[in-house]
Amino acid sequence: MSKLLTKPVAPEQQKQKTETRTAARRFAGFTIVAAAVTVLAGLVAVALFAQGQGKDNDKDKYALKSPSGIAFSDFRGYEDWADVSSARQDDILKVIVGNPAMITAYKAGIPVNGKPFPEGSKIVKLQWKQKKDTEAQFAVDVPDVFTQAFVMEKDSKRFPKTGGWGYAVFNYDAVSDKFTADPKSLSDCGNACHTVVKTKDYIFHPYEKR
Repeated sequence: MSKLLTKPVAPEQQKQKTETRTAARRFAGFTIVAAAVTVLAGLVAVALFAQGQGKDNDKDKYALKSPSGIAFSDFRGYEDWADVSSARQDDILKVIVGNPAMITAYKAGIPVNGKPFPEGSKIVKLQWKQKKDTEAQFAVDVPDVFTQAFVMEKDSKRFPKTGGWGYAVFNYDAVSDKFTADPKSLSDCGNACHTVVKTKDYIFHPYEKR
């Protein structure tokens, strides 16, 4: 009688063990997936935060106006404008960039052909402190800390007394990662220097061959 009762017990125990192992594997798989989703969500949140910070910085920057009313937003997108030329002054490295209207005019021969730049032309001189490159196999100076954006825009109606060009300076502080409008940057702040190149429509730098 005892033998008859014990036979069906073994298959039942085996079935329970199998179900237990299956449930454990499912739980482990779920835990891994949940952990992966959590990590991915964290990475996305960090990326969105960084992107938001960048947008906030741009928003703050483009809200600035010089004392004479030249808005930094007039030069929105200058970070991606084409290079015109470069220069070096003591411990300062400079890169000059122009908006599409300015670059098109350069390529058409302006100002060498004696014609002025068209209305809406804009040019920005970006300035960095320089440092010695410690990795190059030869002596070379490279940009270190960005310091300033010197801007010019052509609008003869707004700036009739300065050859149609308006000038402004926006300073950058690396510690705070903020731009500020230079309190001394009146719309004619650069005109005194640029009058020496009046015959070139007040622009020093030619569009360099490349």
